[in-house]
Amino acid sequence: MLHSQRWHCDLQTGSMLHCGARFLHRRVLTLWSPQVPTQKPSSSKTVPETSSKKPQSSSSLNLDDGKVFRLKTNWELSRGLLVFFLCSSPWLVQKAPKLLSFTRRILGRRLWTSALRLTLYGQFVAGETHKEIKETLQRLQHLGVRPLLAVPIEEDVGEEKEGEGWYDKNAQSMITCLDLSVGGAPNPMMQLKVTALMAAELCVSTVGCIKEQLLGYAVEKGVRVLVDAEYTYINPALTLTLPAFCILFIILPGNPQNDTVERLKQDVALAERLGVSFGIKLVRGAYLNKERKLAKEKGYPDPIQPSWEATNESYRHCLDFGLDQVSQGKERFEMIVATHNEASVTHAVQRMSQMGINKNAGPISFGQLLGMCDQVSLALGQAGYAIYKSIPYGSVEEVIPYLIRRAHENQSVLLGIRKERDLLRLELWRRILRRP
Repeated sequence: MLHSQRWHCDLQTGSMLHCGARFLHRRVLTLWSPQVPTQKPSSSKTVPETSSKKPQSSSSLNLDDGKVFRLKTNWELSRGLLVFFLCSSPWLVQKAPKLLSFTRRILGRRLWTSALRLTLYGQFVAGETHKEIKETLQRLQHLGVRPLLAVPIEEDVGEEKEGEGWYDKNAQSMITCLDLSVGGAPNPMMQLKVTALMAAELCVSTVGCIKEQLLGYAVEKGVRVLVDAEYTYINPALTLTLPAFCILFIILPGNPQNDTVERLKQDVALAERLGVSFGIKLVRGAYLNKERKLAKEKGYPDPIQPSWEATNESYRHCLDFGLDQVSQGKERFEMIVATHNEASVTHAVQRMSQMGINKNAGPISFGQLLGMCDQVSLALGQAGYAIYKSIPYGSVEEVIPYLIRRAHENQSVLLGIRKERDLLRLELWRRILRRP
């Protein structure tokens, strides 16, 4: 959490900065604000230019021409270009905590917050108030994208918070997240990290338990809870804990490692023996640098795949195993293909078409992060596939440190945004030059 530090100045200067921040924020929104028309059932003129088209077939899913960016506003294109330019610099990403702390002292809290709301925060975060969050969810649904709300709270070993009050407060935040998720889309979902609800040491040393009231409330509201896998030294406890809850609740863990395919098969077999549903959010993983550093320091085998190619191969095997489970008619198996890798998405789409898997209401869906990989997300949504965006929310002070941690863990993803940045630039130039 960034400390609240103010630039000491006289009352007149502080007032001018406050007014300047408000003026800048309003002026930018006036010139470049999202012109998303309100939906009126009596008029067809409020529908965006491409939303009236019929969903594409899987064979026509195009991730290269960038035409889906015509759904974006001028402001969204410009902001995306600026943010991706900043995020594509490894130096800026590494120095982000110090730079943000320095600029906060110079600008003051209000101007600093306004600048972030117009850039990083606005690109990757749904908002702070319930009204802002609902507006973001409605805008995404209008584009054929489903929301997957995430409370940006977690803890690592050695970062214990003082007292149970912190965890109880987080549990209440999860309840609020559940309420916001209700009615957001077909099969509403939310995601959480267990270390936001119990001490990380407890996850490592004992089975522990997830707040019963949270999961019971999720069942009552019809919201599926995705439990994120975390560091490899925490995951064994999650493996022990979650199957117990699967008897009553739907939990979807997942985090590929070297032995992922075999562990996935074992977990599916266990779910079948228990007679419960099994779901997985299939991701390529994170925490790579820290995991390798810890393995070297403590002398245990490196849990990370040896190469990028090996990671892709492992992911493909897991993906194919999941698709085979669905094609065999196993109704209690569901999978979220959570990846920004276009080759993986294309492979899944092609196999779903070959197997006749329902792309909208079936057990297979896709997932990406809010503010990234929109050439894939929007193309899938417009083609009628079930696509979710992982959406953090909260105040600037709460979410920005979370975003920085994610950026440090996923620098390879940030370095791969060149294609999206180029497509955004092409679309902006098309509008400036008034080309058809």
